Amino acid sequence: MFDGIMAEKITPRAQDFSQWYQDIVLQARLADYSPVKGCMVIRANGYSIWEKIQQDLDRRIKKSGASNYYFPMFIPESFLKKEAEHVEGFAPELAIVTHAGGKKLEEPLVVRPTSETIINSMFAKWIQSYRDLPLMINQWANVVRWEMRTRLFLRTTEFLWQEGHTCHATAEEAEAETRTMLGVYRDFAEEMLAMPVYFGLKSDNERFAGALRTYCIEGMMQDKKALQAGTSHNLSTNFAKAFETKFLDKDSTQKLVHQTSWGVSTRLIGGMIMTHSDDKGLVLPPRLARTHVVIVPVTPKPDTKAAVLEAARKLKAAIEADATVKALPYEIGVQVDDDDTKQAGWKFHEHELVGTPVRIEIGPRDLEKGTAVFTRRDVGQKEFIPMADLPAKIGGELAKMQKELLEKARAFRDANTTEVASYDEFKSKIEGGGFFVASWCGNSELEKKIKEETKATIRCIRLDDKFEPVRSGKPCFMTGEKSEKNVVAIFARAY
Repeated sequence: MFDGIMAEKITPRAQDFSQWYQDIVLQARLADYSPVKGCMVIRANGYSIWEKIQQDLDRRIKKSGASNYYFPMFIPESFLKKEAEHVEGFAPELAIVTHAGGKKLEEPLVVRPTSETIINSMFAKWIQSYRDLPLMINQWANVVRWEMRTRLFLRTTEFLWQEGHTCHATAEEAEAETRTMLGVYRDFAEEMLAMPVYFGLKSDNERFAGALRTYCIEGMMQDKKALQAGTSHNLSTNFAKAFETKFLDKDSTQKLVHQTSWGVSTRLIGGMIMTHSDDKGLVLPPRLARTHVVIVPVTPKPDTKAAVLEAARKLKAAIEADATVKALPYEIGVQVDDDDTKQAGWKFHEHELVGTPVRIEIGPRDLEKGTAVFTRRDVGQKEFIPMADLPAKIGGELAKMQKELLEKARAFRDANTTEVASYDEFKSKIEGGGFFVASWCGNSELEKKIKEETKATIRCIRLDDKFEPVRSGKPCFMTGEKSEKNVVAIFARAY
C-alpha cells in the first residue's frame, strides 16, 4: 500500500493555503502531475475516493429514475454551432481534432467539454411520441476543457464527471427534475462528503451557457473561498429547438421537449480535502475511506512479536464481525499494518497523512494490561481502551466522526458568513474572505462591476424550502433602492 518514502513536511495552511493543498494531494498520493500540461494522474488513494463517490451517487441517480448510457467523446463541430449561446460559452475551452488517420478531417471534431449536443442528436432520433417521455439518462465520463490555470482536482484540462440529461413533455416536469437533482446533490455533499453547502440559483451572468436557469450547491473551504460543487440546469427548449427534438403529444400536435442537465466532477475530491484536512495531512470522512481502521503492532523486541501480531489479527477479525460495525451503511476496511521494514513512528505519520479514520496501536505492555491505544484521525487524542471493548466502539466512532466533521465544517461556514447592508461595507470586508449575504436587485451590469472591483461573484441566490428565490424585503446593497424583486444573494471569491 505504501511506497516507503517518508513524506516531506506539509506547508501549514496559515502560511500558504495553496501550497498546503498541493502538498496534501501529492504527499497523500491522491494525484500527480501528468506529462500532458494541465492534466493529472489520479493515483490509487485518490481514485478509491472517486469510486466511493461514484457508487453512492450512482445509486441515488438511478433511484431518481435515470439509467446509465455512454456517448462518444468526439462531437462534430457543427453540433456545437447549432446552439449559439452554448458554443460561445465554451469556445475558449475547446480542444479540436482536425487530423486523424494521417488525413485532414472533412469536419473537425470537438473533444467533449460536455455532451448536450451529441446527446441531443440521439434524443431527436429516439423520441417520437409522448410515450417515449420522460427519457432520463446519465453518463460517467471524462471531459476536456482547455484551462489556462490548472490545479489538481479543482481545475484540470481533462477531468472525470457524471452528467445527467433528461427530456420531458412539459416545462413543469423539467423544472421539477432540475430541482430534484439539486436536492440529490445537496444531500449527497452533506451525507457523504460531510461538506455543508448552500443551495441556490445562479445569476444570469453565472448560469450555464444555453440554459434557462442554473441551480447550484456552494461549499466554503477553509481559506473562506467558495467552491461550486455541483450544478443542475433547466435547459427549457433551447437545445430541442436547435436539434428539432420533438414529440407527438396526446392532442396529436408536435411539441418540443423540455430538457435538463446536471453534473458533478472530481473537483468534489478537492472540495473535501479543503473542507476537512489539517496540517498533518488528509482528513477523510469515513464514508469515503477505503481503509477505516489500521491496527499497528508495536514490536520492539523479537520475543514479543508473535503474540502482538496474533492479538492484532484477532482484533481485526473481531472488529469485522461486530454487530455495530455491520450496521453501518457501508462495508469497512480493517488493516493490520505488519510491515516490519518500517518503524511504528513512520506508520503513525503515514496513516495520519493519508487520512485513515481510526488508528489502533498494540504493544507488549498493552497485551499485559489487556488494552490498546485508540486514536481518531480528526480528533488526534490517544485513548487507552480495553481490548474487549474496542470492536463495539468502532462503529459508533466512525458514525460520530462522519457527523462531527459535518458539524465542524458547518460551524466554520456559519461563523464566516456575514450579512452586509452596503457595498462599502462589503468592499471593506471582502479581503478577509468568507460568504457575504446581501439584498440584491439583480442588475447584471452592477454584478459585472462587483466582479471587476472585488473579484467576488454571486455564488447563488438563496432559495426557500420550495426552491423559490428568497425575497429580502430590504434595500439593494448596491443601489440602496427597496423593491419587491430584491432577493437574498451570497457573494464570495471562489475557485
